[in-house]
Amino acid sequence: MNVSATELPGVLIIEPKVFGDERGFFYESFNARDFAQATGLEQQFVQDNHSRSQRGVLRGLHYQVEHAQGKLVRVTAGEVLDVAVDIRKSSPAFGKWAGVRLSANNSRQLWIPPGFAHGFVVLSEYAEFLYKTTDYYTPSAERCIRWDDAELNIDWQLNGAPTLSAKDQNGKSLRDADLFQ
Repeated sequence: MNVSATELPGVLIIEPKVFGDERGFFYESFNARDFAQATGLEQQFVQDNHSRSQRGVLRGLHYQVEHAQGKLVRVTAGEVLDVAVDIRKSSPAFGKWAGVRLSANNSRQLWIPPGFAHGFVVLSEYAEFLYKTTDYYTPSAERCIRWDDAELNIDWQLNGAPTLSAKDQNGKSLRDADLFQ
């Protein structure tokens, strides 16, 4: 596996070794020992999530204030622009974001540590998005920052308005959000 840093401290691009031939392909999407050796992080994942969304669906920017979650995300069908935003007030990178294209074709994964908001937009006809989390989903701890917050100025690479859930339509601005210290 190849691991490379993004512009944000702690957010990592992980590229597994993919073995392919005329029959198709095989790769280990996660191996705890190899992940720890390659990243220096020993993480215990407690929940796996899977979503399917159509082109133009934007999910995010989500995080949990209590029960903060680290996420290891990947795409098994289609392509997304995956975005992490540093929302740790004490971080030199506070308010900065990194966007990485994840697709079934490139097999990339993104590690997003606790303390970051996360979202993605579907760039292909549809996408299937899978992610592991380091803590359980806790509805009372869930928060959402507006995807189009002017202070963040995220380039979502959209052609037109995204399709949003009611929760995402009502996200807070970065200035008004509950954040990490």
